[in-house]
Amino acid sequence: MIYLYIVILILFFLYINFILPTQWLKIERITYPLDLNLKILQISDLHVERLRISPTKLTTIINNEKPNLICITGDFTKHRNSLFKLEKYLRAMTIGHVPIYCVLGNHDYQQKNVMDLIKLLRKYGLHVLRNESVHVDQIELIGIDDFDSGKSNIEKSFQNVDQAKPKVIITHDPNIVLHLNKSYDYLMAGHLHGKQFNIPFLFKLKDAGKLPRMGIYKGLHTNQYGAYYISKGIGQTGINARFLVRSEVTMHYL
Repeated sequence: MIYLYIVILILFFLYINFILPTQWLKIERITYPLDLNLKILQISDLHVERLRISPTKLTTIINNEKPNLICITGDFTKHRNSLFKLEKYLRAMTIGHVPIYCVLGNHDYQQKNVMDLIKLLRKYGLHVLRNESVHVDQIELIGIDDFDSGKSNIEKSFQNVDQAKPKVIITHDPNIVLHLNKSYDYLMAGHLHGKQFNIPFLFKLKDAGKLPRMGIYKGLHTNQYGAYYISKGIGQTGINARFLVRSEVTMHYL
């Protein structure tokens, strides 16, 4: 009997520390004073093949928070056979008729045909920004394609931007900020999962770019060009677990 109790304790420990953080979704709330009275819900790194947050949960958050915009900062899925599951989340996120803008991530570009994904996103009314900008209310929303995949084109992204308006950027890999020498007001990214496993020196061992090696892999930061936020993401990559890092969606109050 004692061995059964030990096994139960071990399983409970593993669940609390590695599985619960993937299910216990946190709404991070970030206020940055741009005086726009704008609420943006950021959802990043769905990785629907390894996502334990239900579509209904996202619908509830959208209905309760009432954002002006939803921005999805990449990594929907890298598996074509997961597009069916992704479709359930797209239905859940679009049911409230909130405008949704998105960019692609490195895992999206690992699909055999990324256009299958793009067509699905557009079918549900998502605006896919690939090195381009759009006028949204009082802001210029700039979508810079994935830096990690070599798809970023900063000059093209900015070529039609109205410089008189506040500039908000969405992108996947935050390492782009080290190469972005244009002024902007706010940038949202993901990609790094807040480490996913909060182990010291993880990004010294795992090469995820210069920014995380500098100790910058989550939260709000600023540099000489603007402010940028790195989401911990909602799904997992690799092992379907997290350690001392909860899944998040983010409400940005600008």
